[in-house]
Amino acid sequence: MKHTARTTLGIGAMATTAALALSACAGEAESADVGSGDGLTPVTLQLQWVAQAQFAGYYAALDQGYYEDEGLDVTIVEAGTDTVPIDVLAAGDADYAISWVPKVLGSIEQGTEVTNVAQVFERSGTLQIAFADSGISGPEDLAGKNVGSWGYGNEWELFAGMQEAGLDTSSDISLVQQAFDMNGFLAGDIDAAQAMTYNEYAQVLETVNPDTGELYQPEDLTVIDWNDVGTAMLQDAIWADTARLAEDDAYAETTVKFIKASLQGWAYARDDAEAAAGIVTAAGSTLGQSHQLWQTNEVNKLIWPSTSGVGTINADQWEQTVDIAMGTQNETGASIITSEPPETAYSNDYVEQALAELTEDGIDVLGEDFAPIDVTLLEGGE
Repeated sequence: MKHTARTTLGIGAMATTAALALSACAGEAESADVGSGDGLTPVTLQLQWVAQAQFAGYYAALDQGYYEDEGLDVTIVEAGTDTVPIDVLAAGDADYAISWVPKVLGSIEQGTEVTNVAQVFERSGTLQIAFADSGISGPEDLAGKNVGSWGYGNEWELFAGMQEAGLDTSSDISLVQQAFDMNGFLAGDIDAAQAMTYNEYAQVLETVNPDTGELYQPEDLTVIDWNDVGTAMLQDAIWADTARLAEDDAYAETTVKFIKASLQGWAYARDDAEAAAGIVTAAGSTLGQSHQLWQTNEVNKLIWPSTSGVGTINADQWEQTVDIAMGTQNETGASIITSEPPETAYSNDYVEQALAELTEDGIDVLGEDFAPIDVTLLEGGE
């Protein structure tokens, strides 16, 4: 069954594209780019973290020439620890940015004018993991436990799940500020730790269990998956400048081209995960080979199969994310937003045109036959 998808923001007529120069502040991060070439439109994409297979589709599109085929000269800019991708976009220092929907909703309520033009990840990759002998198998079991949370906008699915289970998050748990690693969990300081399917969960499985002398196995752990609990929120999406979409026909045209090439890159990563992982490594990722391949495979699971066409913003999933953003309180009593976002917060107009062109070109945009590969993790992810 397909999700209902809302359409907003009409696409402007075609016009001559205008170049956007990459500002000095974007230049502080490492980047990968294609030679400018004659007649190519310069485009800057701001990632939300460093080069890794979380962004494999964009690196594949760059490597395979899909952007160039659309007349685009794309520069991919990595993020640092203090980079807020949506701020880079809003400041005019990037043409597009990758960010989680919950994190951007707060910015929109504060006046930032950006639009989700392609929802690449259809499923959430956030987990809460515990050891199998902890007695933790669902959010209700977190009562009285040391619960890890990264914060910084990553905590909302966890808090929504706990509140749905009837926990008072201000008194029923001990909240632990978790670093962006699994050291606290492995040391026993955290009973249930936050982890992404494609990163921190693998970090545990790449670690030697001192009781066995072998790597930890999935059966050594229990996993709370927010997709199963019903508090999953939309994550990686392509964001564009709302005003430019409305006022600049060339930018609107470029947006369709950028989405089309990016989604073709994700189809490439789906069909050849090993090659896509190698492309990301060649782009400068420092992750080990087995971890990189694991990450590519797990990210593919968040995208494929697609219920409505890859990149489509499904109205029911958007509404669930908005409802959680408005109705969930964190440990300080704050929610992400206090009112419904404007209709310009997302649009399917651009992705629908891109999908139509991809389908005409023979690209599978649903991935109904997608099957993940088997990945063997090695110690340290090597």
